[in-house]
Amino acid sequence: MPLPRTAATFVSPIVESRRWVADVSFPNDRPLLNVSQAAPIDPPPAALREVIAEAARNEASAHLYGPVLGRPELRAALAAQISQHYEAAVTPAQVGITSGCNQAFAAAVASLCGEGDEVIIPTPWYFNHKMWLDLSGVTAVPLPAGDGMLPGLEDARALITDKTRALLLVTPSNPTGAEYPAGLLQGFYELARQNGIALIVDETYRDFDSRSGAPHALFQQPGWEETLIHLYSFSKAYRLTGHRVGAIATSAARLMEMEKFLDTVTICPNQLGQIAAHWGIGNLQDWLAGERAGILVRRGAIEDGFPLLAAKGWKLLGCGAYFAYVEHPFEASSDEIARRLVGEASVLALPGTMFQPAGDPAGHRQFRIAFANIDSAGIERLFRRLASFGG
Repeated sequence: MPLPRTAATFVSPIVESRRWVADVSFPNDRPLLNVSQAAPIDPPPAALREVIAEAARNEASAHLYGPVLGRPELRAALAAQISQHYEAAVTPAQVGITSGCNQAFAAAVASLCGEGDEVIIPTPWYFNHKMWLDLSGVTAVPLPAGDGMLPGLEDARALITDKTRALLLVTPSNPTGAEYPAGLLQGFYELARQNGIALIVDETYRDFDSRSGAPHALFQQPGWEETLIHLYSFSKAYRLTGHRVGAIATSAARLMEMEKFLDTVTICPNQLGQIAAHWGIGNLQDWLAGERAGILVRRGAIEDGFPLLAAKGWKLLGCGAYFAYVEHPFEASSDEIARRLVGEASVLALPGTMFQPAGDPAGHRQFRIAFANIDSAGIERLFRRLASFGG
């Protein structure tokens, strides 16, 4: 008898890592430094919470089913924002709203893939992408990162088969933080277009890119919507993690296919979250610029403070958005070290084995450090603890 689909994939690393600390008591002089999760731990700004509360009290539509692809006003506002940011022309009909960016990816896969199809996915990968492909009966074809934690165009070309339905990129990358150069993204776009497959670009962390202006010109390509599927999240931009609001930009025809999936799974996105996201687009851009500046300060603290670890044999492989991706100098595997760090250093970080195919030796040497929720002083404490760890 075939196994159920859930048995085809692994336990979520976030769920697993929480179990590591569930029953641990940490010393008062060495509290836990949690650098495992890349989600804001603070609530939305007070003004946005007031908007949510007001809508909950007085707007009847906030409590009812809405359009499967999202509220028209949010689709229009996001289309205008994308058009401005990328210096392109994106219409509301090319934008759909989803219950978080994970669901945006799931909808994209559902509209593209059948049983046994393939999606090329760079490694280290975002584990939920791999998990969804497993759950969908779709083969994740690993594309190992090279210099700068960037995937190679010719390496990807060699992996395309008659079963390939999409190339997937995440920029800035989760888990490595790497910001993909515009030319590399353009090369992947052309590769996908020439082979008649989709290019899925997850830009969940777009708002924390260190570069100013448009990070690529994909939306400016004639007929972009026939190749590109752009994914976005409001969770990081406005701290709406619990409201689950994500988005897709692609062709109107492809959105109609995705609509079948979305209608079956959630019927419509969260109404209060959509109201909040719409208000955020119109009113929180200065606030968001301040959030971005804070993340860039933390990134600078990672880069400036890393020589302390480098002297102990650690390597900084990538750094950007919410993440630093590092290589440790020890003989033991990162999954073993991760558990030891909890008890011996009061540090919770995710090992590279959670971002690589099973048995890939690269994963045994790597860690992801999610630094968005610790300040520069916390980063300094983290590095001191790691530098003192004996492996």
